[in-house]
Amino acid sequence: MYVPPHFQENRPEVIDEIIAKNPLGTLVYSMSSGLDATHVPFVHRRSDGGDGVLLAHVARKNPIWNEVADGSEVLVIFHGGDAYVSPNWYPSKHETHRLVPTWNYQVVHVRGTIHFTEDAKALRSLVALLTHQQETAAAEPKPWKMGDSEPEYIAGLVAAIIGVEIRITSISAVSKLSQNREERDKAGLVSELLKRGEDELAAEIEKAGKLPGI
Repeated sequence: MYVPPHFQENRPEVIDEIIAKNPLGTLVYSMSSGLDATHVPFVHRRSDGGDGVLLAHVARKNPIWNEVADGSEVLVIFHGGDAYVSPNWYPSKHETHRLVPTWNYQVVHVRGTIHFTEDAKALRSLVALLTHQQETAAAEPKPWKMGDSEPEYIAGLVAAIIGVEIRITSISAVSKLSQNREERDKAGLVSELLKRGEDELAAEIEKAGKLPGI
């Protein structure tokens, strides 16, 4: 992924937040028929001093676990907030007329090796972990858990999935948030995004600061 140096995102806490808020990753891999992709929610777990692993599960009927060799290199893409940016939202445009449209966004690319499991205990742990993450994010007053359903029903569903673990080898991320614009232009952009209900991206732009010398 091409990343302009001034938009490169290296802060682990920001990268983790993008993944946590946008857990539906695009898993890209190579099969005998060529490149393919599937979309699944992930849990990211860092290790001491390392990038850690991504955990998920796919349907047993999904051909990925039969056609992608265990240990193969894969890419997972997480999309954060994004929005079109009109030059009209920048006060300086009306003075210089030397600005063009652009797009602000945050994205994380995770590379790693993929590994599969059919172990029932591991699968239950994966499902419990993902469920806890998403029930917490949904702010459920009484979070759903597997124990809320009949054991036979859960056992049947667990038998129909395959566990996925991606051992991370590298992470690259972008936060393109108008850091190269002067403060009044950023303020104009934030104001327009708030009008359009893009509150989260507006907040990220406000936090991003600006490049030295701008």
